[in-house]
Amino acid sequence: MKLLRFGPPGSERPGLLDEDGAIRDLSSVVADIRGSTLSRAGLDMLRSIASSSLPRVDDNVRLGPPVANVRHFIGVGLNYTDHAIETDTPIPDEPVIFSKAPSCIVGPNDDIAMPRDSRMLDWEAEVAVVVGEHAFDLAEEHALSIVAGYLVCHDVSERQFQIHRGGQWIKGKSSPSFGPLGPWLVTPDEIPDPQSLTLWLTVNGITRQSGSTAKMIFSFRHLISYISRFMALEPGDVITTGTPHGVGLGMKPPVFLKSGDVVDLGADGLGRQRQTVVRRQ
Repeated sequence: MKLLRFGPPGSERPGLLDEDGAIRDLSSVVADIRGSTLSRAGLDMLRSIASSSLPRVDDNVRLGPPVANVRHFIGVGLNYTDHAIETDTPIPDEPVIFSKAPSCIVGPNDDIAMPRDSRMLDWEAEVAVVVGEHAFDLAEEHALSIVAGYLVCHDVSERQFQIHRGGQWIKGKSSPSFGPLGPWLVTPDEIPDPQSLTLWLTVNGITRQSGSTAKMIFSFRHLISYISRFMALEPGDVITTGTPHGVGLGMKPPVFLKSGDVVDLGADGLGRQRQTVVRRQ
């Protein structure tokens, strides 16, 4: 099942993608795609609905982020060996965890707005998981049982803010528009092996990233369990799990995004995104 949200920013409605790739309106069934919708019981209820009975939506409608009211947007850094090497960073012994402000979340095709004084705007294609059940100190063997779904995440990063401005990475990860999610949340029954997903990213049609979740240092299962040792995970929380090599910071010389650049990215079975970089007005 592929769940989504559509409509103008701030007024999105819940929907799903049917077997023919058409968008169907779920607003007569649930108020939104949010934590309470994403429990096992909630997803089972949605699966029981015949998609053909739902109103069809114009294919050209704007897609919003597939999850509403995200409370925690958690990032994992340096989770691919080749990415750690390209950024001259030691390969971590434990997962590197940081936060992105939930206010940075936007739809998959919304513009990326460059912050004032941005000089090192970078791209990172990632696969994220969405939590569907409350969990604290969860054993690794049970970790995937709380996953409501998987989706594409663009972990947009301002490297100067992240690296050279002191403090935590959240500074370079949280500007509005730095968290495009979607186009859909894909439930686990459609992703039998999340550790074998190919992900990719291009800038102005030039391939910059091409990798596989098979090369993650820490698996989805390990990351979910590990993070739950330090904080309670709640339904609707998003965990984005790191990026493969090919970021602008790792190029020699480094290359960063500028106004007018177009970024495309996607992952097996999870759909694709496209953003245009614009200067904040």
